Amino acid sequence: MKHAGVIGGGAWGTALAQVCARAGLQVTLQAREVEVVEAVNGARENPLFLPGVTLDEAVRATTDMAGLAACELILAVAPAQHLRSALAALSPHARKGLPILLCAKGVEQGSLKLMTQVLEETIPHACPAVLSGPSFAGEVARGLPTAVTLACPDDELAKRLAEAIATPAFRPYVVADMIGAEAGGAIKNVLAIACGIVEGKELGRSAHAALITRGFAEMTRMAVALGAEAETVAGLCGLGDLVLTCSSPQSRNMSVGLALGGGQTLEEALSGKLSVAEGVASAPAVRDLAAKLGVEMPICEAVAGILAGEHSVEAAIMGLLSRPLRSEGD
Repeated sequence: MKHAGVIGGGAWGTALAQVCARAGLQVTLQAREVEVVEAVNGARENPLFLPGVTLDEAVRATTDMAGLAACELILAVAPAQHLRSALAALSPHARKGLPILLCAKGVEQGSLKLMTQVLEETIPHACPAVLSGPSFAGEVARGLPTAVTLACPDDELAKRLAEAIATPAFRPYVVADMIGAEAGGAIKNVLAIACGIVEGKELGRSAHAALITRGFAEMTRMAVALGAEAETVAGLCGLGDLVLTCSSPQSRNMSVGLALGGGQTLEEALSGKLSVAEGVASAPAVRDLAAKLGVEMPICEAVAGILAGEHSVEAAIMGLLSRPLRSEGD
């Protein structure tokens, strides 16, 4: 593989374009924003979403999806709720067997589909794979050490993809379980909002640790109900990503929770933010999917209720604390 295409000119898409360039690939970055394309091609930076990072000369940007037609690998990094439209636009330019590495984390509203299912419906002739794990865009773009999960059921393709994008500082670990990788990435964003609320309400480190642990139990239950392996969720794409996203205000989702815990409304928490907090959009879909599958996810349900204005932060906390006592394995 010599030429990679990246769909999505936000912080994570730009960081992954930089990773691919460092790995020796020519990179075409497709972005909706004309100002991003002009800045990348002219000044070698993306000041709108990833300021302060000088991009490799191998990265070129375009607004035209047709510019990805010659790519041998696509990284789809559009936000989860916009991925369907992005893949539909790519479809006329995607040849049969094109590897598409799904990098968005979320559950689609309405359809309650995972991103691999969205890909199957929009570009069924593509070869799917999933990239997920603990990774802040700014750190990855600056070349700080990062390890992620690359999930693909085709062992040979998984190895080729890992070798194509790996650098000494960016290490993909291969698994076959795409559902586990997707479930971990989607649910941890909702749990990060909950952890932010705990921090914003100053409920203490004990409460923070308890929420991460019980949240991981919810994540595992959902993943297994979807057909994933619990072992996958215990790796980088689940537990690893959960720990990172729930432990730093750098996380867009945790920052939203911090604002809510501090007394702001959701509108105030989101005001002025250019980057998408995927957990806000995924929370109602995760709650609906849990109900559909019959999976108990009280923390995710509480977050969805707060975001929907169904109850206050204080009422949600009291609701969780007053649940019946039970075995930890339940």
